[in-house]
Amino acid sequence: MGLRWYSTVLDCRDVVAQGRWWAETLGWQVVHASDDEVVLVPAHVTPELVRDTPWEQVGPGLVLVPVAEGKQVKNRLHLDLAPHTSDDRDALVAGLVARGATLAQVGQPVDAPWTVLLDPEGNEFCVLSSRER
Repeated sequence: MGLRWYSTVLDCRDVVAQGRWWAETLGWQVVHASDDEVVLVPAHVTPELVRDTPWEQVGPGLVLVPVAEGKQVKNRLHLDLAPHTSDDRDALVAGLVARGATLAQVGQPVDAPWTVLLDPEGNEFCVLSSRER
């Protein structure tokens, strides 16, 4: 058996606030929260689902851990989020900005089919063009 992608870890200064922000952004649930760690998984994931799903098919979670320093340079890894074709992509981006995200220019072309944003603590992520799957 090989390795599987278990989680993505996001360093932040306020794990509780960032955990709430990302849970709302993704529509995920908080399954663990403390001052040292917040763990998010998709809303449909239950202990029974994890128990009954083969190891290699269980998707990753998002873990937020505290760091003392603020973000200083561009992330070398970021999340790409995609809206469904039935969603209003521009309204979703505007909603993220209204909730604390910031539009960012990191060198992408002016006509890029994605939007680069920073979460409330400055971590980059992208909202891609709408997708059917």
